Amino acid sequence: MPKKQKPIPKLSSETKERAFWESRDSTEFVDWSQAKHVRLPRLKPSTQAISIRLPLSLLERIRIEANKRDVPYQSLIKTWLSEKVG
Repeated sequence: MPKKQKPIPKLSSETKERAFWESRDSTEFVDWSQAKHVRLPRLKPSTQAISIRLPLSLLERIRIEANKRDVPYQSLIKTWLSEKVG
């Protein structure tokens, strides 16, 4: 006999929703055996522009490395930051 799922509460903000799901097991609320795979090819992650001051010599070295890899230097910086932060 399938387990009865708890209703998912309506939460007033994304912050509250995040806190809710971080502290609970989703299998109490969702029957994952009924889940379907979906593809969202046009979904882009949220980004925010920032400003960062770098010494010109460092920026030039980054641009050289990016040029060697044939990628935009800002993409290379994002990749390096992502690898470092984990």
